[in-house]
Amino acid sequence: MISVIPSLAPLLCGVLLAVTGAPKLFGRRTAHLAANTVLVRVLGNGHRATRALRAVGAVELLIAAALLAVPEAVAPAVATAVLGAGFTAYLGYARATAPESSCGCSARDEGPVGWRSFTRAGLVVVGGLAAVAADRTWWSRIGGDPVPSAVVLVVAAAVLLGLSTDLDQRWLRPLRKLRLRVLGHPLSGSGERVPVAASVELLENSLAWQATAPVVRSALLDHWDDEGWRILRFAGVHEDSRGARPVNVLFALDLAATIDTAPVPAVRVSVIDDVTEEPVDVDPLISAAERLQLLPLVN
Repeated sequence: MISVIPSLAPLLCGVLLAVTGAPKLFGRRTAHLAANTVLVRVLGNGHRATRALRAVGAVELLIAAALLAVPEAVAPAVATAVLGAGFTAYLGYARATAPESSCGCSARDEGPVGWRSFTRAGLVVVGGLAAVAADRTWWSRIGGDPVPSAVVLVVAAAVLLGLSTDLDQRWLRPLRKLRLRVLGHPLSGSGERVPVAASVELLENSLAWQATAPVVRSALLDHWDDEGWRILRFAGVHEDSRGARPVNVLFALDLAATIDTAPVPAVRVSVIDDVTEEPVDVDPLISAAERLQLLPLVN
């Protein structure tokens, strides 16, 4: 089964780069995504950061097209490995200089740089190196070894989906609800480094809470810790031209922060439609001054 991996690597890498590159190049959210990355600091302003992100998307699409069309060619495979190495270096710089910045890895990935970001970049490097050794086209490999190829493709798809923050609302949230039913509510625990009550106190004294308070309609309903962040979930109601609809309001704060150590914390905010689980745009609630201190949370 391992012998089929090099021949399938161009297909897997090509699809991955196409999926992440197309939204960057053509997506409407590219400017918003770029504004929250470390590219703004490096390039000086959001317009340059947006152009840079679109250029990266174009490179991803060109390499993806080459991998899919001429999978036995060495140049696209080498370019894939180099691109993955570049992604890894960028993520390392972002993590070291601006850990609160967005990864910018995909069109909807607005979460901070974490282990999943580095793992995806590492897999691009490994996939490119594996594709160098491809001795057959991916379509002939699938035709000649359908069962092993299907197993490899299913496993690879599961790994990539698990590493994608874009789909967390589809599988991670139900898993957390199951955890609550089995293990009980996390508010009852006492093992947190900083008590949940302290995180709530910090949140309620923040500008993010003041800006989003018109939407919130409940006390804290749930919380969980993830990669150094504490996520706090509240129920709310959002009103727009379509009327009022129930939403979940998510706030993320530094797991170790308290009102004494971080009186003006960086808070990530996301409002999610309770029915469709799609993000809700609440920009009209937030003034330009407030927006400078608010950071988006992964959708």
